[in-house]
Amino acid sequence: MSGAVAPGVPDKICIVMMSAVGDAVHVLPLINALKRENPKTRISWVLQPAPGTLVRGHRSVDEIINFDRSRGLMAFADVAQELANRRFDLVLNLQVYFKAGIVTGATRAPIKLGFDRSRARDLNWLFTNRKIPPHPVQHVQDQYFEFLTALGVSPNPVEWDLGPWPHEREWQRNFVASTDRPIASIVVATSKPEKDWLPEKWAEVSDNLHEEFGMQVVLVGGRSERELAAERIVMQRASHKPLSELGSGLRNLVSILDASALVLSPDTGPLHMSVALDRPVISLMGYTNPKRTGPYRRFQDLIIDAYGDPGEDYPISMQNRPGRMRRIETRHVLEKVELWRDRYAGAKSK
Repeated sequence: MSGAVAPGVPDKICIVMMSAVGDAVHVLPLINALKRENPKTRISWVLQPAPGTLVRGHRSVDEIINFDRSRGLMAFADVAQELANRRFDLVLNLQVYFKAGIVTGATRAPIKLGFDRSRARDLNWLFTNRKIPPHPVQHVQDQYFEFLTALGVSPNPVEWDLGPWPHEREWQRNFVASTDRPIASIVVATSKPEKDWLPEKWAEVSDNLHEEFGMQVVLVGGRSERELAAERIVMQRASHKPLSELGSGLRNLVSILDASALVLSPDTGPLHMSVALDRPVISLMGYTNPKRTGPYRRFQDLIIDAYGDPGEDYPISMQNRPGRMRRIETRHVLEKVELWRDRYAGAKSK
């Protein structure tokens, strides 16, 4: 059954959003708004273990229910068992895929709110009994805010409160003390090869940041095979070896990004973490549409847009454009570094 949802925020809410780090960052302003509207509400969040480490301990997250997709079909059985003895007033299904529908179906709640049928893929719409109204494609962050609109809740002020939290400040101070230069963090790779930039070009940018801008470059990210391969190439080619903090963990990454004067990143989780921390970020966008997945409301002037053709006024869409990251040259990145220096350097210095 579809229809309107009574306005207001009930006391027990389950969030179904089992995606990666970037989406987890986008969910935080939504749950902060829910808590702002009803401080008594208890929010449980079905989430994968990796992004779970980022938001565990957040003031607005009362409980994380792990969805460990590495367990295959058993992941659904595990979650169903966890949900069996819980009852919620409201479930928000923030994903459009079948796997999220299965988890939503396992929850016990009178209202299960999801996307309209035109956007809910893979029969996901079958598992919800209320739908948000149809809406043209917009930024992912605004798309999540549609759920707040359905509940009569304002998303403003948009707050992430990502950290660093008080007990993390000592680690951050020790990290910052390891260099006497402003920190430039480079995100060397993403979860999809199509979104990556060439590591040999990162090496060129790294040397320029060191020589021309007096910065300490720090490589950040995980320790996947591709990230480690990119790290090796950067280290081999750079004349001034950057520091590497690959695999430092998401909470330490928050501290590193927060301490950075500048972040350089393709379309991946740390880009959105940087926006949440209000740290200037140069976004390298080619495969995905920057109007939909680029930095939200901040640092638009630092986007390197290889997605569109020169002068193209392309619409916001979910269409990907393979092969376009190779259009980005080292000079394009350094031009944005110069723009950052003119407009942002020195502001909020750590």
